[in-house]
Formats: sequence, structure tokens, C-alpha cells
Amino acid sequence: MPAEARTPPWRPSPLVMASLLLHLAVLAGWLLRPSGWPVWLTLLLANHGLLSLAGLLPRCGWLGPTLVRLPEAARQRGEVALTFDDGPDPEVTPQLMALLAAHGVQATFFCIGQRAQAHPALCRALADSGHELANHGLRHPWHASLMGPDGWRQEIHGGQSALQHIGGQSPRFYRAVAGLRNPFLDPVLHSLGLQLAAWTRRAYDTRCGDPEVVFQRLTHRLAAGDILLLHDGHAARTAEGQAVVLAVLPRLLAHLQSQGLRPVTLSRACTPT
Repeated sequence: MPAEARTPPWRPSPLVMASLLLHLAVLAGWLLRPSGWPVWLTLLLANHGLLSLAGLLPRCGWLGPTLVRLPEAARQRGEVALTFDDGPDPEVTPQLMALLAAHGVQATFFCIGQRAQAHPALCRALADSGHELANHGLRHPWHASLMGPDGWRQEIHGGQSALQHIGGQSPRFYRAVAGLRNPFLDPVLHSLGLQLAAWTRRAYDTRCGDPEVVFQRLTHRLAAGDILLLHDGHAARTAEGQAVVLAVLPRLLAHLQSQGLRPVTLSRACTPT
């Protein structure tokens, strides 16, 4: 009988490892030469500034592995990934599903756990239609990037459990609120078998209700392997009151087709064939 595959132990990123070693060195330096405290303090402040900067850059991999573009094999196949955050929304998500179905397209939905629990039938409909349910946390708190290990674990595990119970499968991907994070996130993701997913292009469609601006942000220099971020939850509205994602999506799908690009789910793109 083949041995069970074991998850390799978590390893900190080079920046996190260097930060840990620096803290030990500063502690030793302070014990040996307390009068040098201005130097030790400056080193610590500089290090924490660098860690904070890494956490503020959603596409930065300094704190751990971050999926920003699809693997090379997916690029060679001409694939892109459409991802939608902050749902499900009982008004917007069904219309979004209808548009995607009309074009034969499947996407990845980063769902908020509490919203999924409020609309379980809608989440099941997404899964039954071949869309992928991914983890966007249980509550989507604005201060998530300030949480410690226990806070991250409760937030991510809560979202994971909710979506697994509703959809019948454990999500493979997690996306942080606004992409913001800190050094405590990566070991929690590793322990839950989740991969952090960022994006290649984002529409800022929770702030901008102009369909033309949103479309241009998504399609400027668009290429195979790109991960596109839109929102079915918290979507901005057009001047006519329509969720901007619904106004943009038909044109976006037509553009992808004209460019020979095929939208797929993240799992489909990241699974070797």
C-alpha cells in the first residue's frame, strides 16, 4: 500500500526568516550593549516597516507564496481566470450566473462565509453550475490585516467550514480582504491547505460605477494567464442604478473571445493536464 502523502512543514519566506533572525540579533545586542538601544530600535522599526509594506502590496510574495498569474501551462492554453469577490449577493449573483451561462463560462467566486450561510441555495447553484467556491473569510472584517494567528485561524477556518458544508468541497484558494495581510497569515493558510490568490488586474468596481473605466482597467494589456478581479458583492452602481459588473461583463466576455482567451476557474487553470 502506498504511503500517504504528507504535507511538507511550513517554511517562512526569506523575508520572514530574516526578520526572525534580526529580532534575535537585536535582543542579543541589547543584552550585551544596552547603551546601543537607538541602533537596535532603528533596526526593528526599519524591519517592521518593510514587513508592513509587504502586507500592503497585495501582489507581493515577500510574506509567502501568492498566486498573481496563472501557471505557464494555463498561459500556453490561452486561459484567463475570472474571479468575483464579496458575494454571494441575492440580486447580483443570479444575474451574473445567467450571463456566464449564456457564454458557457465558469468562474471562481470568493465568497464571504456569513453571506454564504445567509444564501446557501445560491452558493449551491454556483457549485452545481460548475463555478468554483473559494474562501474570502467568514466575516470579511476591515481590520483583518491586523489580526494575530488566532484571529486569522478563526476567520479563515470559519469561511472554509461554511463553504465546505454548503458546497460539499473544501475550497483550494483564499483571498485576503483587499489583498492586505501580515506575517501571521501564511502559516495559517499552510495548515489549512489553502493557497493565497491575488490578481493580475483589478477593476476597482466597488468604487467606480463607470462601465467604460472598469472595462479599460480590466483589458489594458490583458494577456493569457491573467487573473481578473471583479465583485458581485459590494458592487458599485452605474448612473442607471445597475451593478457595474453586470454592465461590463457581456462586453468583457466578448473581448476575451475576440482575443482567443478562454476563461476558466482557478482550480482548472492550476491543475496539471
